[in-house]
Amino acid sequence: MVGVQRAQVLVASNRGPVSYTLGEDGTLGARRGGGGLVSGLSAIGPDADALWVCAALGEGDREASRRTGSRLTPDDTGGQRVRMLDIDPEVFTAAYNGIANSVLWFVHHMLYQTPLEPVFDAEFRARWAAYEAYNAAFADALAEDAAQRAAVLVQDYHLCLVPGMLRRRRPDLRIAHFSHTPWAPVDYFRLLPDDIARQLLRGMLGADRAGFLTQRWAGAFAECAARVLGAGTSAAAGHVGVVPAGATPAAVTYEGRTTRLGVHGLGADADFLRERSRRPDVDERMAALREQIGGRDRRVIVRVDRTELSKNIVRGLHAYEQLLTDHPEWHGQVVHVAFAYPSRQDLAVYREYTEEVRRVSEAINSAFGTEAWTPVILHVKDDFARSLAAYRLADVALVNPIRDGMNLVAKEVPVVSDEGCALVLSREAGAYEDLGEDAIVVNPYDVTGTAAALHEALSLRNGERAERSKRLAAAATALPPTRWFLDQLDALRAGG
Repeated sequence: MVGVQRAQVLVASNRGPVSYTLGEDGTLGARRGGGGLVSGLSAIGPDADALWVCAALGEGDREASRRTGSRLTPDDTGGQRVRMLDIDPEVFTAAYNGIANSVLWFVHHMLYQTPLEPVFDAEFRARWAAYEAYNAAFADALAEDAAQRAAVLVQDYHLCLVPGMLRRRRPDLRIAHFSHTPWAPVDYFRLLPDDIARQLLRGMLGADRAGFLTQRWAGAFAECAARVLGAGTSAAAGHVGVVPAGATPAAVTYEGRTTRLGVHGLGADADFLRERSRRPDVDERMAALREQIGGRDRRVIVRVDRTELSKNIVRGLHAYEQLLTDHPEWHGQVVHVAFAYPSRQDLAVYREYTEEVRRVSEAINSAFGTEAWTPVILHVKDDFARSLAAYRLADVALVNPIRDGMNLVAKEVPVVSDEGCALVLSREAGAYEDLGEDAIVVNPYDVTGTAAALHEALSLRNGERAERSKRLAAAATALPPTRWFLDQLDALRAGG
C-alpha cells in the first residue's frame, strides 16, 4: 500500500494497547493499558519496526479509528504504531459475544450445562459467519501491513482462524498463534459441530508455531488435531509418529505443513508489582482494609477475580462457609476479603452469576457475623491499588478456578505479600504446573476439600508460610511478561 510503512513485527489481538472514550463535546480521551504484550513490544525497541493490529471495541474506539484512518496517533499509544480496525458493530458483537465469549470460551473452560446447552442452530451459524468475517478483517490488515518475511504474533481464541487465512494471503510470513486460555480435551472439544471443529484446528495450524501457557494445554491441542483431523504429532523435530506416553508433542503435521508447539508460562512482573504496591495510594487502601477487617490480629483470606464463570467464586465462598461451620474456633479470627469485579455484564449469565456472588456473601455474613466481626468483605468495584493492598495483607490466597489458562493472581500474591502467604490453588489452573509443589492443591468442585485446605493454610506456622511464599514467588517470576513475549518472537524467528 503506497505511503504505508510495512512492519517487520506485528501483533494481532482483539484488545489493543489503548482505548478511547468519546465526550459529549466530541473530544476523545485515550487510556493506555498494560500487560505482557505492551511491555514486550516496548522491549524490542523503536528500531524493530513493530505494528499492533487490534479491533475497535466501543464507540470511542470507532471514532478514533475513523478520525485517524485506523492508524492511531503515536501520542495516544506511547509511541507504538497501532492500527485499530473499525469492524461493523453487528459483526463485532456477533463474533465477540456470540462466538468467542459464548462458545469458544465455554468449550475451553468446560462451562456448558450439557443437558440444555450448547445448541448449534441456524442462529449459531449466522454468528459463526460473523466470526469468520471478523477474522478475515484481521487477516486482510496483517497481509497489507506486513513486510516480506515479517513475524506475526496472533493472540488468543478471538482470532483462531487468522493464521490459516493469513497463510493463504501471505505465504512468505512467519506466523505464530498464542492461546491464553486452556485448550479443551478432545471429547469436550467435539461438542462443536464437526466442520467448525475442523475449521478451528486448520486455522490454528496455518501458523508456524502454536503457543500455550502449559504443557497440558499444548498436549490437548495436539490430541485434538490428531483425532479430529488425523494430523501427525511428533515428539522431536523431524519425526512424525507415535509420541511416547507422558510426553508432550513438539509439533503437529497436517497436509504437508508442520506447526511447532511452544510452551511459554507467563509469569508475574516482580519489579513492577513490588514498586507499585509500595505507593501511597496502596498504603491508604491497606489502612482502610485493616479497619474493615478489624485489626492486625485477624487472619486474612484473599481472593481477587473477575466475576467470570470459570473463576469459581461461588464455590469458594461456600468453602469458606464450610470452614466456619466445621471450625468454629476461626469465628472472629479470620476474614475473607473477596474482590469480585463484574465481567461481561452484557451477557445475562454473567449478570446472574455476579448477583449470586453478592447473595452468598450476604448469607454468610448474616449467618455468622457479629457486631464486631464481618466474615466476608466483598468489593465489586475494580480498584487495582486496593487489590495490591489485599495482596500485601494476605495470609492465604484462594485461587480455585474450574479451569484457567494460567491465573496470574496465583503468581502475583506471593510476590507482593508482606509477611508471606499460603496459596490454596486449584489443580485446574495453569499456574498449578509452576506452583503446585508449594501450594495447597484442591479439586475446584470439592467444597469440603477446599474448606479443609483453607483450614490447613490458616494453621501453617509463620515460618513455614513465609518459606513457601518465597519459593512460590521465585517460581512465579521465572518468565516475566517481557521475557515471555521475546521468547515467543525469538523462537518464531529462529524457526524453532
